Amino acid sequence: MTTESRPLLESKELVAGYIPEVNVLNGCSVHVDAGELVGIIGPNGAGKSTLIKAMFGLVPIRSGQVYLRDDEITGARAHTLVAKGLGYVPQNDNVFPSLTIEETLQMGIFLRPKEYPERFKAVSELFPLLSERSNQRCGSLSGGERQVVAMGRALMTNPDVLFLDEPSAGLSPLMQDSVFEAVKKINAAGVSILMVEQNANSCLEISDRAYVLDQGKDAYTGTGRQLMEDPKVVELYLGTLARIG
Repeated sequence: MTTESRPLLESKELVAGYIPEVNVLNGCSVHVDAGELVGIIGPNGAGKSTLIKAMFGLVPIRSGQVYLRDDEITGARAHTLVAKGLGYVPQNDNVFPSLTIEETLQMGIFLRPKEYPERFKAVSELFPLLSERSNQRCGSLSGGERQVVAMGRALMTNPDVLFLDEPSAGLSPLMQDSVFEAVKKINAAGVSILMVEQNANSCLEISDRAYVLDQGKDAYTGTGRQLMEDPKVVELYLGTLARIG
């Protein structure tokens, strides 16, 4: 991607919601450049998770556009988007407890089984846990380990962009730290990331750029550091969000 081309991933003025005539997003615009880790923070009900679900084809888009490079992908189905280079890790119930780590990773690339050995090698080099304990059932893993398995499964298709929906939710502070380290490793390996996160301060600390969503719109944007030091953002959002996180 050249500096003159459009962002790797972009949403423009998205309006979306779960039920007719009730909008959760009210004209939300964000973008991710190649190699970036972009955070999405904001109060409960701001539309954070809805944004990435809409971009990933899981929530109906009423108006606005989503682009992957020069390809408009607005409203495309999730399986189509995976084939185009997007990955998604949901917040809850993102692994099957009865499956082993190996079986979970196989699910991530079940349409291209011949590629499994190569992708398993690449992903387990990033996270050795996946090969060292490949026969362990996911239900016996800690919350942080399950998140790593879920991210590993999404990486099996070798995505260009990975959506993460509150990866630290429900975890202890120590496990949250390990998950954020995993997120940084994925990004350092060349995967662009759009991450929704309730732990606002930790999200901003590792994000290249971030957006503050409020009432379904992108209210503020800047580098992670800029937002952490913006008095208005701190006053309106970070104090409450830090306590929640």
